[in-house]
Amino acid sequence: MALLGSTALQLALVGCCLTLLLGGWFLFTRDLRFYAGAQRGLLVSASLILMASVVLIHQLMVSNFDLEYVARHTSTATPAMYKFAGLWAGMEGSLLLWLMILGMYVVLVSILHRRVNRSLMPVVNMVLAVVMLFFLIVTIFFENPFTPLPAGTRIQLAGGMGLNPLLQHPAMLIHPPMLYLGYVGFVVPFAFAIAALVTRRLDATWIRTTRRWTLVPWLFLGTGIILGGRWAYVELGWGGYWAWDPVENASFLPWLTGTAYLHSVIIQEKKNMLRLWNIVLIMATFILTIFGTYLTRSGILSSVHAFAATDLGVWFLGFVLFITLACVILVLLRRDVLASQNRLESFTSRESGFLFNNMIFVALALAVLWGTMFPILSEAVRGTKITVGSPYFNRITPPMGLFLLLMLGVGPLLAWRRTSGGTLKRNFSLPVAVAVVTLSGAMLLGIRRIYPLITIGLVAFVFMGIATEVVRGIRARQRSKGESALLAFRNMVDKNRSRYGGYIVHLGMLFMFAGFAGKAFTVEEDLTLAPGETAYLKGYAFTLERHTLEARPNHQALIIDLAVTRGDKLLTVLRPEKRSYTTPQGDQPNTEVALYSRPLEDLYALVGGVDADTGTAVLKIMINPLVQMVWIGGIIMIIGTLVAIWPSRTERQLNERLA
Repeated sequence: MALLGSTALQLALVGCCLTLLLGGWFLFTRDLRFYAGAQRGLLVSASLILMASVVLIHQLMVSNFDLEYVARHTSTATPAMYKFAGLWAGMEGSLLLWLMILGMYVVLVSILHRRVNRSLMPVVNMVLAVVMLFFLIVTIFFENPFTPLPAGTRIQLAGGMGLNPLLQHPAMLIHPPMLYLGYVGFVVPFAFAIAALVTRRLDATWIRTTRRWTLVPWLFLGTGIILGGRWAYVELGWGGYWAWDPVENASFLPWLTGTAYLHSVIIQEKKNMLRLWNIVLIMATFILTIFGTYLTRSGILSSVHAFAATDLGVWFLGFVLFITLACVILVLLRRDVLASQNRLESFTSRESGFLFNNMIFVALALAVLWGTMFPILSEAVRGTKITVGSPYFNRITPPMGLFLLLMLGVGPLLAWRRTSGGTLKRNFSLPVAVAVVTLSGAMLLGIRRIYPLITIGLVAFVFMGIATEVVRGIRARQRSKGESALLAFRNMVDKNRSRYGGYIVHLGMLFMFAGFAGKAFTVEEDLTLAPGETAYLKGYAFTLERHTLEARPNHQALIIDLAVTRGDKLLTVLRPEKRSYTTPQGDQPNTEVALYSRPLEDLYALVGGVDADTGTAVLKIMINPLVQMVWIGGIIMIIGTLVAIWPSRTERQLNERLA
């Protein structure tokens, strides 16, 4: 089986090389036989990669410890669902996962574009082949997951080392694949952008094509980031969901530039502007995905998420530089066809709103990139690594985030081309009034911190702006079509899914910003409780009832029963755990958080240890306001993106006619 998997990868590499040779010859001769051969070669390579992936998954599930990768990332005691997670637990498997998802995208692109965009597809296939070729090279020659276990370590690893305890959480079954679906998916719009430049077909066709191909990976990447935040919140035991960790930042960067691109292409579709800007944005987004992969695998940055240091960093950095150089040269060669056909007519226009929105997204990305890379740059220049950490990000990003929140509300209230004074007054009066009233109410309730106050006011402003636009659209349809309010809303959304799907995404962002504001009011306390003893915190009573030891298949758990009451009512019994996982290297400790979520706040508990003689437990209790808003906002954003992706009735009818 190991030979089958390894051979499949080697044959896939040959297929990629043939794709590039035949594709290049087609561009030179325009003989369609070479194009067909190149496309089939790419599909064969993708199929072989999928075959190799299935082989490795099978070897993980059956615990074939003759493979070094299987022995180092699973064990006989590892639960079956976490054996599957072993696919992305190590460097070798994660690279194969990258290739597997790329293969899936290649198959989808070939199927969905077999009859459309034929002028772009030859170059698209070649770009996909180049990326696939690079990852096949580093997988086969440097990090092959099918390498046999050396004979000298077979006895030592006879039962397997087991999966990292931090990865043994349900969220980690979904979070890494979602991130990879996002990372890898951006290669498709990037490939279409390169094809549009090479063929000089920079009209709205490639924009319409790449918009949906960008929304899909953007959705996956955003979902993966949210799931990663949820995992950090419930698994790492620090009570937060975002720590500005370098690897977290690596996933955030392409999400920011991808978001800017999704907003910017609307201007090109409607006004034929920002051609160069859009090309640069989608190129930067893909380059940042490869750069993030470099940060994760080079070992140059310390992170709980990163893999161990390897020699791959040089190869990934070289690939980043190669792509960047190729993009710069191609843009310079095509600068004559990248000039915008129109210009901004007024600062009080929707085009300006989108442009300011873009500027803040890019500025935020640059600020995050600078903070992430500063330790590396300082070490290279001064010989001393200076870590900026969370204080830098927490000082720089909130003002940008609040300005971005403001633009979420301002943009929809502006008209295309120019907004007259009367329209400005009519559109902004109600949202501004609601924001002022809400802000005044928050101050009367005793809220004095500046950032939460501003956030509350802006959330009210943006919400009312969105509501005003939706209500205005419903009333317009009621007057013109005579429809009921519900039918008018449904038809309005179906007619312009991108616009109203975007509004739903913005609504989700409002929930998330409200959750971010709640973080400023977190209450935290370290407690030492004997059995039967009670501590009080923010109106809650926490009583230590008992502790128990429980043996489980792959670990032993020390469980604390902590009764939580408010007044005379028992709310819940929190059961934080201190786990000890048994591995060939010895016991690995891990803390399992106990969580009780209420609509407006979370009760969060973890145990530091228990005195064996007295039963006294050391605990940390946190009360986190509005955290649920973050997760609810994430779900709403996912729904809004799905609404935007789903074809409208007109598109469905057109596709049926084409079929």
